[in-house]
Amino acid sequence: MNMMTVMQQGIWAVLLWPYLLTVSIPLDCKEEQGSLSRCPSISQEKLLDRVIQHAELIYRVSEESCSLFEEMFVPFPLRLQRNQAGYTCITKALPIPSSKSEIQQISDKWLLHSVLMLVQSWIEPLVYLQTTLDRYDDAPDMLLNKTKWVSEKLISLEQGVVVLIKKMLDEGMLTTTNSEQGLFQYDVQPEMLESVMRDYTLLSCFKKDAHKMETFLKLLKCRQTDKYNCA
Repeated sequence: MNMMTVMQQGIWAVLLWPYLLTVSIPLDCKEEQGSLSRCPSISQEKLLDRVIQHAELIYRVSEESCSLFEEMFVPFPLRLQRNQAGYTCITKALPIPSSKSEIQQISDKWLLHSVLMLVQSWIEPLVYLQTTLDRYDDAPDMLLNKTKWVSEKLISLEQGVVVLIKKMLDEGMLTTTNSEQGLFQYDVQPEMLESVMRDYTLLSCFKKDAHKMETFLKLLKCRQTDKYNCA
């Protein structure tokens, strides 16, 4: 990709970024007192649509953030090294279905709980990522803003999924406390190259997991409307 193409993409991203923020419909699950009381007033169908929209936007912005970070900080040889040097995703240990056959066989309940596990597992790492990106001397504001936006939207998505589980599965209100805090380990001031590769791994893995969230939710939507023809 030549420099002119990168510049043109950057210009379009700057122009479209404010629009992306305005088209997002908030879930509005949380009132000032912190209770989840607004989402229950929304129909199950509309709530699922809003949750899917949030997941779609989160995945789209995660793709943009990962590409921007890659162009700015990761030379091509290091992009290959990430796959060869044993960098693993923090959610690898979670019991999340990965193959198409596994996903097709799991229940609606497990689809929702899988989404919730993924969402909660990424809340803390994304907060950390905001902190570490602030230490980059030449990190563009757009990358910092996108990371912050995704982090905030992820919390909103978590709230929506929790209420959706209650509505669809008639379960008691689940806690929104991240139960997977041990998945993410902090190092003390890693070397710059190690820091870049770890941040790159975080962004790449989050992009992959954000796509899983979107896929699981869309499959759930399909099952609500056309149960026997969902691929």
